[in-house]
Amino acid sequence: MKEFELITLPYEPTALEPVISAKTLEFHHGKHLQGYVNNLNAAISGSEFENMELIDIVKNAAGGILNNAGQILNHNLYFTQFCKPSEENKIFGHIADAINTRFGSFDSFKKEFVQAGTTLFGSGWVWLSATTDGTLMITQEPNAANPVQKNFRPLLTFDVWEHAYYLDYQNRRADHLNALWQIIDWKVIEQRYTTK
Repeated sequence: MKEFELITLPYEPTALEPVISAKTLEFHHGKHLQGYVNNLNAAISGSEFENMELIDIVKNAAGGILNNAGQILNHNLYFTQFCKPSEENKIFGHIADAINTRFGSFDSFKKEFVQAGTTLFGSGWVWLSATTDGTLMITQEPNAANPVQKNFRPLLTFDVWEHAYYLDYQNRRADHLNALWQIIDWKVIEQRYTTK
């Protein structure tokens, strides 16, 4: 059986402060994500999914298997899109051009993206994805859903489950979402966009 493992963060636990604290990372990555990994490994043992790639499980599973697989895929994309806050964390390249074309400006895109995150009822994710023809889309995905289920290519995501921000921001979801722009690694997003 294929065993899934907790991803290693590509930065130190304190690297994203003050946007995301080391304590939040400890719980969010070390406890929540580890729990999803453990649950998925237990759930797929002996099933038709036990040797599938994660993305294929998300596209084909339902119920508890989908919930845990989706959360792993979502969190892997989420945690690997960040870097230390810096004035150099600026959008560039093909993704910058595509966002300007689709949304009019980067500021307009950010406003629409945060609005989608703050208005998503309950728990879930807000995504920037590319359709099969490369058109950019902002979608709200409840719970553990992922744009790959719509045959979209996920590029950027903000987690709006309370465990992603409550220790640092309490119930101020919008403040958290607006702060995340400081730690986006646009090199990662550009690579996701240009790699078909």
